[in-house]
Amino acid sequence: MKKLFFLTIGLACCLWLPAQELEVNVTINTPKLQTADPKVFETLESSLREFMNNQKWTSEVFEQEERIKVDFVMTITKELSANTFEAELSLQSIRPVFGSTYMTPLFKHLDKDVVFTYEQFQPLEFSQTTYLDNLTSILGYYAYVCIGMDFDSFSPFGGEAYFQSAQDIVNRIPPNVAASVSGWRSVENNRNRYWLIENILSPKMRPFRQAIYDYHRQGLDIMHEDPIAGRAVISQAIEALKGVSKSYLNSMILQVFANTKSDEIIEIYKAAGSQEKTAVINAMGIVDPPKASDYRQGIGK
Repeated sequence: MKKLFFLTIGLACCLWLPAQELEVNVTINTPKLQTADPKVFETLESSLREFMNNQKWTSEVFEQEERIKVDFVMTITKELSANTFEAELSLQSIRPVFGSTYMTPLFKHLDKDVVFTYEQFQPLEFSQTTYLDNLTSILGYYAYVCIGMDFDSFSPFGGEAYFQSAQDIVNRIPPNVAASVSGWRSVENNRNRYWLIENILSPKMRPFRQAIYDYHRQGLDIMHEDPIAGRAVISQAIEALKGVSKSYLNSMILQVFANTKSDEIIEIYKAAGSQEKTAVINAMGIVDPPKASDYRQGIGK
């Protein structure tokens, strides 16, 4: 009876345990493998999924339905040795929109500078305070960026602590590691992990982060009740982004925003009036110059 009692209590506790923050779907593609055993990557795919979903990234309590949904697609591009690989990591996080079944993309990005060493069945370990390896540092970094973007969309600057955690990971990369693998240093280019988090936390980008909140919480989330009012707030947010693009020229995070949101913005403004359409086409032409013609053609007059 005693054993049965504790077993019952244990099961009850498990049922009430809060969920972790992330719900990550992981896919590994290996189109260019020549020597590595494909089974290694089947194991890695499973390990990455468990690592991302079972790690406790914050002190917040999440219910199962509140977990942040993320798609990770890792494509192995080169075998540097029997157990060292170059890869590209494509990721997208999404967020539900209130009053609808629509899931809006929050963060969409392709990292082409992923280098890692992995032995089959090797445990993946992460420390909040110590660098352990490049792979889990990259995964932890993007976990915090995705969590930060989600929190910013629900409250003004709500993701600050998680963006700071991502920056801490950058700062903990040993100099010899940062010099041997790409992605962590300011001197490499202005489109890597260093610059992504630098952009997000820069004082110049405070209007960008406020716009992220306005766009989602004050705009998208009320469109099921009042689409005109919701769209008006989104228009104001986009105007703010236009101002940011002028104060922080060629910023990485604005391009990430545009890559994430361009299709959605086009769909939102197809039903707008001609004045609204003209304003958003002009604004996005400044925020996202490479796709200026896409906005003109997609939104129309």
